[in-house]
Amino acid sequence: MPELTEVSLVLPAYNEASRIRRTVNVVAEELTAISRSFEIIIAEDGSTDGTDKIARALARERHYVRHLHSDTRLGRGRALKRAFKLAKGDILVYIDVDLATDIAHLEELIDYIRAGYDIATGSRMLKGSEVNRSITRSIASKGFNLLTRVILNSSLRDHQCGFKAFKRDSLFAILDEVRDNHWFWDTEILIRAQRAGYRIKEFPVRWRSPSDTRVDMRRDVFAMAYQIFRLWREL
Repeated sequence: MPELTEVSLVLPAYNEASRIRRTVNVVAEELTAISRSFEIIIAEDGSTDGTDKIARALARERHYVRHLHSDTRLGRGRALKRAFKLAKGDILVYIDVDLATDIAHLEELIDYIRAGYDIATGSRMLKGSEVNRSITRSIASKGFNLLTRVILNSSLRDHQCGFKAFKRDSLFAILDEVRDNHWFWDTEILIRAQRAGYRIKEFPVRWRSPSDTRVDMRRDVFAMAYQIFRLWREL
């Protein structure tokens, strides 16, 4: 009988040609020290800069890399959902390709699931977090998380940190309930998990804002505020 995969780590990738290879190298080195069995899934989402070619090459070169390509843009949330449904691991992880969260936290993230938590998530809002970002983005993030906590009755401090792990069965029990296909997916999965009574571990991380973030302050902030109220009506 083949050995089961312990960890499936998903890298959602849209136009990441400049850093996808380095990120896979860094993540693979960390996972080799953490887990006896793992896979890295590049959820490549309709890239136009050659990310697909690099990801395809990485999958040919390394047995633990899988490349999922989409000809059209699915959106971050839909790309993650697709990747998780095709993942083989008992522990399902995703992190941002820019490695904004210090990769040194990866073992801690995975260990919380090993210890029995349903979900583990890095947080930039807890005491002990070390965060480097602009005042404007800091205010926007704090405002969004406060709104989420008040309107959706969340006990968590940070909903959007792209550094999360899940127990497979727990995630699959609520995965199809999540309706958002883009940035709000991170928040919606946590809200639905809390409603389901899941054990969630939020822990402080070191985090730096990438210089080329794809979050559009005007467009995405208003869109996510709309999603908060959409989810409130639905629940």
